[in-house]
Amino acid sequence: VQLVESGGGLVQAGGSLRLSCTASGSTFSIKNMGWYRQAPGKQRELVARITSGSDTTNYADSVKGRFTISRDNAKNTMYLQMNSLKPEDTAVYYCKAVVVLTIGPRLYWGQGTQVTVSS
Repeated sequence: VQLVESGGGLVQAGGSLRLSCTASGSTFSIKNMGWYRQAPGKQRELVARITSGSDTTNYADSVKGRFTISRDNAKNTMYLQMNSLKPEDTAVYYCKAVVVLTIGPRLYWGQGTQVTVSS
């Protein structure tokens, strides 16, 4: 499974961005997916995650009410709609997928996309 993020960029505080994560390969084996971010000098942290059927979503407290995670399994794509962006949202955003293989579950990561929010 390969994951490719897109949609990052530079935006002013209060603005919006929509990130996409498109999967290829054994996409029928993808289960839960999530968005993580890592700011300079900080550990990677969970932003939001979503189950395979989109029935359950979870968000970090810092993004609740501003970010929305979704996925379109027909397009093998997960999204992160980010509204009311703040400078503290500046980070590299990564998507992660849990893939069930014959040898067991495996985690896959994308290469990341930079999000920069200016004040």
